[in-house]
Order: sequence, then structure tokens, then C-alpha cells
Amino acid sequence: MPDAAALTIEDLVAGYGQVTVLQEVTLAARPGTITAVLGANGAGKTTLLRTISGLVKPRAGRILVDGIDLARRRPEDITRAGVAHVPEGQGVVTELTIEENLRLGGLIRSGGAARSAALADAYQRFPLLAERKRRLAGTLSGGERQILVIARALMAAPRVLLLDEPSLGLAPRMVTQVMDLVRRLRDDAGLTVLLVEQNARSALAIADHGLVLNLGKVVAAADAATLSADVALRRHYLGF
Repeated sequence: MPDAAALTIEDLVAGYGQVTVLQEVTLAARPGTITAVLGANGAGKTTLLRTISGLVKPRAGRILVDGIDLARRRPEDITRAGVAHVPEGQGVVTELTIEENLRLGGLIRSGGAARSAALADAYQRFPLLAERKRRLAGTLSGGERQILVIARALMAAPRVLLLDEPSLGLAPRMVTQVMDLVRRLRDDAGLTVLLVEQNARSALAIADHGLVLNLGKVVAAADAATLSADVALRRHYLGF
């Protein structure tokens, strides 16, 4: 594994109950890059993110962030170590305002000054949220909710961002906006992004590298351009 990797997964095994989902998954994501995690439903993509963020305990293997093994630590400790997880489903708290949702994301940070600075940064990066900060989150469209949950994750000042199906259920115009946002987070904020996507074409268009899972095993790993150019791989695993 390259020493420069911000996120390194080594021989990761994980699952639920008696079912093993991930089988010796290995990857390395360099700082300031996007790695697309692709594959059909049931391939293990979501389980991979849930294991990295501590929601699923690994049975074997290591999860290294900046060289520190976070496997088997509590989710809140993993967040404090610089990993933010945006699950599938645009999970805003609809009864709270946009600002209250953002403040929830900053609770992990110590000190009111740090939280206030993070909120100011969020409003500068996302003017739409600043304009509507007093509105209930339930009034937002699906695409706007997705932007809010990403902004909320950034309130914790992560170095590694885990995104699970951010384009799911969005109109094509909003898919483009969300993918542009992910690309800007890499280019402008220097985040290391692990992007799980069913929309393989859109994910590979912005990714630096890609990983294809099938039944919990890595069947391909290469730079994004190489994966996009592999017609047989695309047809067999990626559906385009």
C-alpha cells in the first residue's frame, strides 16, 4: 500500500450475523482524490462504508486513516479522527431548520468558536443554505436535501468523506449539481472522497480511481479512465 494514502483498507472482512458480505477488500485512496466504489445491488458497497465509519464491526482487516488503524473503534471516535459518513437517503431532520441541521453536524467539534466558524464556512460554500437557513429542512427539494446532508457532514471538518449514493432519486439536473459539488470538495477543499454510486457513468466522470465490487470481492481496481474504457467490465458489472 502507498505510504501517501489518506485512507487504506487492508483485507477487510465484514458482514451481518452469519452472513459475510465483504471478503478481503483492499483499497488505497490518496489525499485529495475521489475513489468511486461501483457494483450491482448487493455487491457490498454500502457495507464497506458502514464498516469504515464504525457502524459495522469488521471481522478481520485494518482501516487506516492517515496511518492510524480505526477498525473496531466507536463511530463517534472515527468521526473525531476525520471521517464523515453521508448515508444513502437524504437523511435531514425535517422538523428542524436548515441551520439546526447544520449545527447537529458540528456537535462533534469542541468549542463554540469552532462551531461558529464551521457554520460560517458552510454558508459561504453553500449560499442556497444561507438564504434559507431559517426554513424547515422538510421544505427542501430532494436535491437540496442532499446538499444539506453533505454540508452537515462537513461541519465536523473531515479529511475523508464517505458518500453513499448521493445521486439516488434525483432529477438529472440535480445529479449534475451534486457531482459538481463532490468534484469541488476534492479540488477546493482537498477532501479524500469515497463515492458509492449506482450511476457508474457519472461517478467515473469525476473520479480519479475506481473500485468494482461483486459479491463482496474486488473484481477490478484502476484509474477511472481505464475502467470507463473497459467495455467488457462495464457491460458485465456496471451496466453502461
